[in-house]
Amino acid sequence: MIRKIIFFENHFIEFYQKQNIKVKGKIQYTFELLKQVERVPEKFLKHLTGTNGLYEIRIEYQSNIYRIFCCFDDGKLVILLNAFQKKKQKTPKKELEKAQKLMKLYFEKKANENG
Repeated sequence: MIRKIIFFENHFIEFYQKQNIKVKGKIQYTFELLKQVERVPEKFLKHLTGTNGLYEIRIEYQSNIYRIFCCFDDGKLVILLNAFQKKKQKTPKKELEKAQKLMKLYFEKKANENG
């Protein structure tokens, strides 16, 4: 295994639980790819420019597009933040801001724990 995936708080879990079995399967397939492939194709994982290390996991199923925000920690961990179904071409600003806040909070909590 190249990467370990961890979930920060329950934002992603809540999103995942609302999805149908086929979408869940597609998400799980993509997670396996993230765990095992060293250089993940941009089709599945894309760095978002100007976001201080925020990435989006990209999932398509039928004509639906899903995005899961994440970041790396110590090069190996993929921290899953929030997720949403895309309705338009552009990523909603509200979702992006939420992901950035969650990423900041994750690293603040980690710094406090490591004291």
